[in-house]
Amino acid sequence: MNTAIKETNFQFANQTGFYRGKVRDVYSFEDKIAMVATDRISAFDVVLPHPIPYKGQVLNQIAATFLKATEDIVPNWVIATPHPNVTIGKKCEPFKVEMVIRGYLTGHAWREYKSGKREICGVNLPDGLKENDKLASPIITPTTKADEGHDQDITKGEILEQNIVDFDDYAILEKYTYDLFDRGTELAKEKGLILVDTKYEFGKYNGEILLIDEIHTPDSSRYFYADGYAQRQLDGQPQKQLSKEFVRQWLIRNGFQGKEGQRIPEMTEEVIRDISNRYIELYENIMGKAFEKYEGENTIEQIQKAIEDSL
Repeated sequence: MNTAIKETNFQFANQTGFYRGKVRDVYSFEDKIAMVATDRISAFDVVLPHPIPYKGQVLNQIAATFLKATEDIVPNWVIATPHPNVTIGKKCEPFKVEMVIRGYLTGHAWREYKSGKREICGVNLPDGLKENDKLASPIITPTTKADEGHDQDITKGEILEQNIVDFDDYAILEKYTYDLFDRGTELAKEKGLILVDTKYEFGKYNGEILLIDEIHTPDSSRYFYADGYAQRQLDGQPQKQLSKEFVRQWLIRNGFQGKEGQRIPEMTEEVIRDISNRYIELYENIMGKAFEKYEGENTIEQIQKAIEDSL
């Protein structure tokens, strides 16, 4: 097993800035950024203490594939992927919202619904729904994009009233979100999967709206296995799913949901190995091919060289 990448600390000659997100290290240059997908893992908006081998490679390669597969719908930020953990892209000014779209009632939306709420991010839901039910049509439930801490649910009305995004731009973001979700649904169906929910992020580059960050990865999306979905719903059984939800559920079982005063449970070597194996399983099911582990020596040095050679 390779050495997991917890963080990078490069200083490039023409570097203009650096930002360490929950799971990515982002190096800024005049008109480009270099995004390193580390092996850090977050849940409930908290970065867990131990990185997960191959996780960054899994996410970066899935994202690169789906960004390429959707560039006819919306232009994206990618210029090159010179290393399994690196993407070089256009330096965009990001919109301060994440466009979350849901085709099924699960995860955070289900937890809100189960607590008695029938309006989520300004979208009304009917009574009588069960966990993992398919919604009548996909709904957009946006969140604020927090630099630190928790993202917060927000309504379309609040986004426009607070001028977080202007009316014309938001209409474009909505259309792109629905169209991307449709494409993602088609691509998932080809692999015997259901795209349950996902999120998209957008930014502007020279006045043009671009799709940024990652898409359709197990960190940003949730998938169900299509085979047996209907019967499991009829029987009231949990759905077989591909997503990071298994990490959240492990944390919940061990008394952690990111709330004040709660302690992150111990991440043993066995837990870390199991999570790594699950990410590889996710890759192989979503991509429909075997995962090729990147086992290069001096990975950090190779990442640095890949960035330098791409600028």
